[in-house]
Amino acid sequence: MIGPTRPIIVPGCTLRAPRPARPPRHPRSRSNPVSTTETLPALPQPVRLTRRLMGQELLLVLGLSLGASGVSALISFTGSLTANKSLKSQQATLNGSITPGRPWLDLTWHLFDIATALVPVALVAYLLIREGSSLRALGFDLTRRWSDLGKGVVVAAVIGGSGLALYLGARASGANLTVVPSGLPAVWWRIPVLILSAAQNAVVEEVIVVGYMLRRLNQLGWSWPAIVAASALLRGSYHLYQGVGGFFGNVVMGVIFCYLYRRWGRVAPLVIAHTLIDTVAFVGFVLLAGHVSWLPT
Repeated sequence: MIGPTRPIIVPGCTLRAPRPARPPRHPRSRSNPVSTTETLPALPQPVRLTRRLMGQELLLVLGLSLGASGVSALISFTGSLTANKSLKSQQATLNGSITPGRPWLDLTWHLFDIATALVPVALVAYLLIREGSSLRALGFDLTRRWSDLGKGVVVAAVIGGSGLALYLGARASGANLTVVPSGLPAVWWRIPVLILSAAQNAVVEEVIVVGYMLRRLNQLGWSWPAIVAASALLRGSYHLYQGVGGFFGNVVMGVIFCYLYRRWGRVAPLVIAHTLIDTVAFVGFVLLAGHVSWLPT
């Protein structure tokens, strides 16, 4: 049996073990290095906004928000008309309790409803950004906050007072339901939720029905009278659940808001005015209901 070969030792010399052979190198051009990552496909070019696409966008936004509310209000008003009692003896509660007797769950549901109602506004913001614009193009920003606040307060004072008078007259004539702005229990979060609800209503309605809708209809080539009529009638339609007075009162408000938007080019004052009007209506009802004779409950 042959054993392992031993190295020959020569005095004064040190022998090293032979290095293992390296694998052969593949030739590679410096100008064309091998990529370690895959090449991603190029993103498609942005789609040009055509009249057809803008019309589809508008219908989708309205179908997810106030257009659907208009259909719902029509169904509700039809049910009120066909009921076996007068309109003014029926109630339309705006902010009612969702889970009576469970205040924390009730609060959670109200906050959820307020947050999700603002999603169509976020969709409008996305659609504007996609076309290279933003909500600033509608005048919904803080660049003129003091001017917007002053205008909003004046508009709220004029519209709010006349709106209350119109509601009382319509109810007295039997053409309107009894509107109950708040049916929430007397808990600590009642007033904050009512204010948040007022602000949510204002943002959704003015950004979509005035700012976005007027912009898209103008881009579609509609005439100004037709644009105002469409916006005002839509505003009236989703208030129809309150009755005839609620419909016509909001149509008039819609016409005024359209002309103010055209004059100022900003939706922010209208949002402020609407927030103040609804806040006074909601909170005022809580404070005055049962204490004054002229306020129906």
